[in-house]
Amino acid sequence: MAKAKNLTSKQVGLIQGFRSGLEEKIAKQLKEAGIDPKFETLKLPYRVEKNCTYTPDFPVGKHIIIETKGRFQTADRMKMLLVQKQHPEYEFRFIFSNSNAKISKVSNTTYGRWCEKNGFKYADKIVPQEWIEEILKEK
Repeated sequence: MAKAKNLTSKQVGLIQGFRSGLEEKIAKQLKEAGIDPKFETLKLPYRVEKNCTYTPDFPVGKHIIIETKGRFQTADRMKMLLVQKQHPEYEFRFIFSNSNAKISKVSNTTYGRWCEKNGFKYADKIVPQEWIEEILKEK
């Protein structure tokens, strides 16, 4: 087996369970801030027409969940609205690769605008310092 220093960042991410560079980047930022990123350790049941389970990317603090998104497809948006409604004890926040991306080719609505309309906080590429401070206060 290759030594850790010889692994690519993608290989390290796969070993740790990340499926994207953004997830890996956010985990590193949280860890450097003294926050245990606990990647995908929480499972929240929700119901559409059948029982489903949502596994958030980063359940941090007591009530804050950070979800990372490169693409934010219709099914993901619908799921998040259901989970938000069925789990009001959590605050779901998004880190996007690009919050100015449009939700579809035929819509002028961006990921960020969708979040604003539906009561979600969001940011691009990194966890804002004010979020880190909130998370650290919850510990």
